[in-house]
Amino acid sequence: MFHYKDRRLFCEQVDLEEIAQKIGTPCYVYSEQSIMDAWQAYEDALSGLPHLICYAVKANSNLAVLARLARAGSGFDIVSGGELFRVLKAGGDPARVVFSGMGKTAAEIEFALKAGIRNFNCESEFEPALIDEIAGSLGVTAQFSLRVNPDVDAVTHPYISTGLRDHKFGVDIAAATEIYRKTLSLRNVRASGVSCHIGSQIIDYSPILEAAGKVLSLVETLQSEGLGIDHIDLGGGLGISYQENEDAPLIRDFITDLRDRIGRAGLTVMIEPGRSIVGPAGVLLTRVLYRKKSPAKEFVVVDAAMNDLIRPALYKAHHEIKPLRRTEGGSVIADVVGPVCETGDFLARDREMPDVRPGSWLAIASAGAYGFVQASNYNSRPRGAEVLVEGDKWRVIRSRETFEDLIRGESL
Repeated sequence: MFHYKDRRLFCEQVDLEEIAQKIGTPCYVYSEQSIMDAWQAYEDALSGLPHLICYAVKANSNLAVLARLARAGSGFDIVSGGELFRVLKAGGDPARVVFSGMGKTAAEIEFALKAGIRNFNCESEFEPALIDEIAGSLGVTAQFSLRVNPDVDAVTHPYISTGLRDHKFGVDIAAATEIYRKTLSLRNVRASGVSCHIGSQIIDYSPILEAAGKVLSLVETLQSEGLGIDHIDLGGGLGISYQENEDAPLIRDFITDLRDRIGRAGLTVMIEPGRSIVGPAGVLLTRVLYRKKSPAKEFVVVDAAMNDLIRPALYKAHHEIKPLRRTEGGSVIADVVGPVCETGDFLARDREMPDVRPGSWLAIASAGAYGFVQASNYNSRPRGAEVLVEGDKWRVIRSRETFEDLIRGESL
């Protein structure tokens, strides 16, 4: 949905320079069409199979984004009470919510039970007992799945790989059957599924298919012992193209291959995509402040920083950088850096890019996922605005923070 027209970069039918001029930078811009096209690609590919798409709220939790997905009928994968609060405020159906995550507190579990969520994805053998206790005090019955760790390497960045035995997530798949057996004595919880998520930004999805096979084998064992397992939750993790020469898998191809693996199991299939829905739909707009040269480096200093997009500093991640206005000028090899007082404050290193001048605007691509949600106020920098583009219209869906916002809640 991002394209050049008359040498200007557009999001759908909106000139991004218009947004940069009126809203200022840094600023996150999302394409509604891109978000909905990706979500619909999952929905179409799963058609005819009992399923539920639970959008991973952690990828982008803006209320307007959540509300648009809720209107389409999406479910939601949450990992905190705060994310559940957002989903409910956005009009999401709690009966289509699954609660994942390592360290659920008693207060969060109670909040989720009172809201009437569909399912808990439990990450330890002790969690079902805590849910049982709280559900009993409320007079309700809760459904849960164990998140199993299949010891499958997702072949992705180690910080976002979650399926190996030395990771903190889930329970060892070899121990899962015995844990499920123990939960049969609990009165207020019911084992309804098996959950698995092996990592994020997965380009070769064959490890997901391998994990699915292991989960299905476990389900067969559990069903033979009388546990009423009716669904499998295979998490998310499908990668996107962060570089122009990087071929990410098509959603349609991934789901087709997944259906071939699991389609005859007679189970409801739940998936939790996040990045693949919102990642390509967003850009971070920034303005060039200065050009600087050292004996070893050329620097393009911009007004966005690691507090606005931490992925390059945290993961050494690559994001394409495009000018909002194409010119006939040459190119330069430079580091694109921000104002934060850290050597790790960079958006690109040794990047060949247009020879941009101070005052010009740039778009940092594929910033729709893990952009604003990981932003911070480090160096007391207000977080940028968020904008949603719908065809030839655009609107601010989160206002830029002010200095007063920085100290809200503090006292002398």
